[in-house]
Amino acid sequence: MPYLYQDSKPRLPALPGAAHATISSGKTYEELKQDCLRRGVLFEDPDFPACNSSLFFSEKPPIPFIWKRPRDIVKEPKFILGGATRTDICQGDLGDCWLLAAIASLTLNEKTLARVVPLDQNFGPDYAGIFHFQFWQHNEWLDVVIDDRLPTFKGRLVFLHSAEHNEFWSALLEKAYAKLNGSYEALKGGSTIEAMEDFTGGVGEMYEVKKAPDNFYEILEKALRRCSMVGCSIDTSSAAESEAKTPFGLIKGHAYSVTGIDEVSYRGLQVQLIRIRNPWGQVEWNGPWSDNSPEWRLVSPSEQKRLSQAALDDGEFWMKFEDFKVHFDKVEICNLTPDALEDSTAHKWEVTIHQGSWVRGSTAGGCRNFLETFWTNPQIKLHLTEKDDGQDDCTFIAALMQKDRRKLKKLGAEMLTIGYSIYESPGRDGHLGKDFFRYHPSKARSKTYINLREVSNRFKLPPGDYILVPTTFEPHQEADFCLRIFSEKKAITEDLDENVAIDLPEPPNPTPSPQETEEEKQFRALFEQISGKDMEISAEELEYVLNAVLKKTKNIKFKNLSLISCRNIISLMDTSGNGKLEFNEFKVFWEKMKKWINIFLQFDFDKSGSMSSYELRSALKAAGYQLNNYLLQLIVLRYSDEQFQIEFDDFLNCLIRLENSSRVFQALSAKNKEIINLNIGE
Repeated sequence: MPYLYQDSKPRLPALPGAAHATISSGKTYEELKQDCLRRGVLFEDPDFPACNSSLFFSEKPPIPFIWKRPRDIVKEPKFILGGATRTDICQGDLGDCWLLAAIASLTLNEKTLARVVPLDQNFGPDYAGIFHFQFWQHNEWLDVVIDDRLPTFKGRLVFLHSAEHNEFWSALLEKAYAKLNGSYEALKGGSTIEAMEDFTGGVGEMYEVKKAPDNFYEILEKALRRCSMVGCSIDTSSAAESEAKTPFGLIKGHAYSVTGIDEVSYRGLQVQLIRIRNPWGQVEWNGPWSDNSPEWRLVSPSEQKRLSQAALDDGEFWMKFEDFKVHFDKVEICNLTPDALEDSTAHKWEVTIHQGSWVRGSTAGGCRNFLETFWTNPQIKLHLTEKDDGQDDCTFIAALMQKDRRKLKKLGAEMLTIGYSIYESPGRDGHLGKDFFRYHPSKARSKTYINLREVSNRFKLPPGDYILVPTTFEPHQEADFCLRIFSEKKAITEDLDENVAIDLPEPPNPTPSPQETEEEKQFRALFEQISGKDMEISAEELEYVLNAVLKKTKNIKFKNLSLISCRNIISLMDTSGNGKLEFNEFKVFWEKMKKWINIFLQFDFDKSGSMSSYELRSALKAAGYQLNNYLLQLIVLRYSDEQFQIEFDDFLNCLIRLENSSRVFQALSAKNKEIINLNIGE
C-alpha cells in the first residue's frame, strides 16, 4: 500500500526556515559539507548517483552522457555571475519548459529566489562539490542536497544551462528538482503552476484568456507588482501540434513566462504591452512590438531603456496586450499570498491544511456521478463563522493537491483527474451517508475536474457549516492528497472521520433450559450428536455445526465458513480457556451471529453472498463500530478481494477481530482507571 497513514487533523502552514533535510544519512547540508572538507574529498550523493537511473526510468540515454563537475567543464565556474536573471535559463534536451518558465519567474523576486537558491554557495576556497536548494512539498519545506556532477555530451551541459557558460546555479537547481521527483525524465511535461508552488508554497489560480474578466490587464499588473509568478501558454488541438511554431513565431503547447507589463506612449496614445519570455532562450514573437518591429522607432530611447527593450535573440519579447489575448489561451498565476487580484485591499489570510488518501475499496469513491461510492470519500467539515469586513459572505480558497504523482511516474502513475464538491452541513456529526448526497445538491464545487496536480477555486458563501468532499473523477483510483483552505477570517476545519467509537450492546444471557426455543432444541440435539456428553466442541466440530445450519437457511447464499473463522469464534467466546466451546457459550454467540447475518444481508444489495467494500463503513457502524478512514482502509485491504467485494466469512472474521480488540481496549482502560484511583488514594 503506497498510501501511508495521514494525520487528518488541520495543520498550520510550514515555514521555510524549518526546512527538513532529505539526505538518507540524516545529516544536514552543512554537516555533510564540513565532513567533506575535513576528509579532503568532493561530495558524491548516494541518493542520486551519477548514473542512468537518475536520468531516465523508461529508456536508455539516446547518447552517451558523461557526468562532469563544473570545474571539469570550464576553468573558472561561478555559481551566480552578475546576479541570477531570467537570461540564465536556457532549455536543453529535456521537455521541462514548464519548470524553466517557473524558474524565469522566480528570478523576478530576489527574496523568493534567495529562499529557493541559497546565495552563500560558490566554487571558492570552501568548495566541496556539494550544493543545496529548498522546495515546498505539501506543506513542508525540504532542503535538497546534491553533488555538482552534471550530465554532459562533448563537454557541454545536456539539460538546463545559462547563457553564460561558466554560470551553474540554474543547472544545479534543475538537478535538485529532478532528485526531488526521482529522475530527470520525471520532469518531462507539466504545468508551470506546479513548479511555481514548489518554489513558494503559494496558491495557484488559472485563467482562460478568452474568458478572462474585463480588468484582466489590471489583474496581471497587480500580480507582477505583488511578485506573483505568472506563466502562459497556447493550447494544442492534438499531440501533433505540440511545440508547433505559428506564423507569428509562437510555440504551441509550450510554457512561457510573463516577465513584465507596462504602457508606452505611441502616436499620442497609451498602448498596453506585455513582456513574455521563451525558456528556450530564442524563437520569439515576430508581430507588432516584437524586437525589430517598426513600432519601436517611434518610442524614445529613454522609454525603451525604462522598458529594458533590446533587440536581442534571447527569447524575450514585448507584444501588444490585445495581441496577447488573441494568441495565448491560458495564464497561470501563483500568488505568494492568496489575496484576490481583483481586490485592491491586501488581507492577512488564515490557512489550514489537511492530509488524506483515496484508497481503493474504502475511500476512493469517485465524483458525484458515482453515487453508490461517492459518499465514502473523505469528508472535511468547514465552519465559516465570521463575515468578511463589510460583507455578508465569507471568502475562502479551497486548493486540492494530489501528492507525489510525478515521483511515481516510474511506477506508471499519471496525474489523476481531481476536484471537489461543497455541501451545506445538515447539522449532525459523523460521516455523511449515501442518502444525504442522493437528496441534497452541492452548494459549490470546483469549476472543473482536471488532471492537474492542484485544483483551486475562490468562493464566497454565507456563514455556516459546510462539508467539503475531495474526490478523483473515477472511483477506485488511489492517491494521497493535501487540501489547503485559505480564508480571510478564521475558519475552523475538522475531519469527520476523526473519532473511533465502539457502541456494543450488552451480551445476552443464555435462556434457561426449561424455556428453550425450538431452534435451541435443535442446536442442543446437534451438539450432543457431535460433542458427546461433555457438550463441548472443537473448532473443527464448530465448523461442521455452523455450515450445517447455514445451508438450511434459505435466504443466505454464503460459502462455507472457514476453519480459521471457527477458531476465531472460539477465541472470542471461550471463557474457560480450554480451547473448546460449551453449549451455553455457543448460544450467546449464535445471538451475535444472527445479528451479524442480518446486517450483512442488509448490505448485500444484489443477494450474491458478498457486499461491496464501500458499504463496510455503514455495516460496521450498524454492528456498533465507528472507524476512521485509516482503520477502514486497513480493514478493506485485509478482507476485500480484487473486485472490492467482502464475503460473509471475511465479514465475520472482521467483526470477531474488532470485538476481541475492543475487549482488550476496555480491559486496559479499566486497568488504567484502577491505577489512577490507587494513585489518587495514595
